[in-house]
Amino acid sequence: MNHIKVSVKLTEYSHGAGCGCKISPEILDKMLSSARHSMQFPQLLVGNSTRDDAAVYDIGNGTGIISTTDFFMPIVDDPFDFGRIASANAISDIYAMGGKPLMAIAVLGWPINNIPAEVAGEVLKGSLAICEEAGIPLAGGHSIDSPEPIFGLAVTGIVSIDHLKQNNQAKAGDYLYLTKPLGIGIISTAQKKGFVESHDLQTAIGWMTTLNHIGEILGKLPYVHALTDVTGFGLLGHLSEICEGSFLSATLYFNHIPIIPDVQKYIEKQAIPGGTQRNWKSYGHKMGAMTEYQRLILADPQTSGGLLIAVDAKFADELEKVLNQHQIPIHKIGIMHEAKEKLIEIV
Repeated sequence: MNHIKVSVKLTEYSHGAGCGCKISPEILDKMLSSARHSMQFPQLLVGNSTRDDAAVYDIGNGTGIISTTDFFMPIVDDPFDFGRIASANAISDIYAMGGKPLMAIAVLGWPINNIPAEVAGEVLKGSLAICEEAGIPLAGGHSIDSPEPIFGLAVTGIVSIDHLKQNNQAKAGDYLYLTKPLGIGIISTAQKKGFVESHDLQTAIGWMTTLNHIGEILGKLPYVHALTDVTGFGLLGHLSEICEGSFLSATLYFNHIPIIPDVQKYIEKQAIPGGTQRNWKSYGHKMGAMTEYQRLILADPQTSGGLLIAVDAKFADELEKVLNQHQIPIHKIGIMHEAKEKLIEIV
C-alpha cells in the first residue's frame, strides 16, 4: 500500500501519547463506581465489573460476541504508523479474550483547521493495513472535529464460550509469561521530547505494530487460566487486575522481564511518562519493595503491549512449544500464589 510522506509532526498536537493518555486506575474506579448497572443481564458474561479487556455477550449455541473500543492521541509523528499502532492496540483486546476479530469501525477526531485532511487519510491507510493483516474489514466509523488528533477502533470479535479467557481466573502456582518487552512509554516520551534515537524508535514501533494474534490460539488451550494485554496501566497495573480478580498475589522475577534495549539512557534523561506517576499513585501502596528503576519500568504505560499469560505450571513446557511454533519470544516472568500482604512482590 502506497502512502505519502508528510512534514506534520503529530505528537506536537497532543498533550498525551498513546495509552499514556489513559485515565489512571484510581480515577477510573471513581468514575465507574457511579455508573454500575442496576438491571441484570444474564447473557452479559463479561462487563466492567472485572476490569477485563472487552465485553462479552452470550448469543447462544456456545458462542460469545466480544465488543471493545480503544483510541488515543498520537504516540508517533508519522500518521501511517499512528494508524497502525492504534489499530493493533484496539484489536489486541479481542485476542486478549481468546477471541477472533471479525470487523472494526474507526473512531477519528481531527483538528481540521490545523492538520490537513490528507494526513488523516494516512492514519486511515495505516489502520487499513493492520486490519487487513488481522483479516478483518475496516467497515465504517465516525469522525468529529476535535482540538487534538485522536484515532482508534471499535472492534467486534467472536469466541467459543469454552475458549473465553478472562483476567480473573488465575490459579495459585500458575506461571506468568509476557510476550513483548516493556519500555514503550519511555521511548515514546523521549521522542516527544526530541532526543530519541531512530533505531530505538523503530524498535518500539515494530513491537507496537505486532499483532497479538497468538491470543486466539491461547484461547483454545485449557491450561491457560488467565489472559490480558499490558497497556496503559503498565505491567504492575494489569497484573494487579489479575491478582485482585483471582484473589491471589504474584511474584515477579525482574531479571526475566523483557525490556527494550537502551531504555536506561532515556530514564537518565528524564523521559518519564506522566502516566507512570499516575499509575504508581493508584497502586504503589499495594506493591512490595523495589528500586526506582524497577518502578519506572514496571509502571511504564505500554501501548499495544504484549499478552500476559497465567498458565498451569504443569503445562509450561507445552505453552512454550506453542509460543515457539508461532515465533513468539518466551519470557517466564513470575508466578501466582496465595494472597499475601503485598499484591505483587519483586525478586
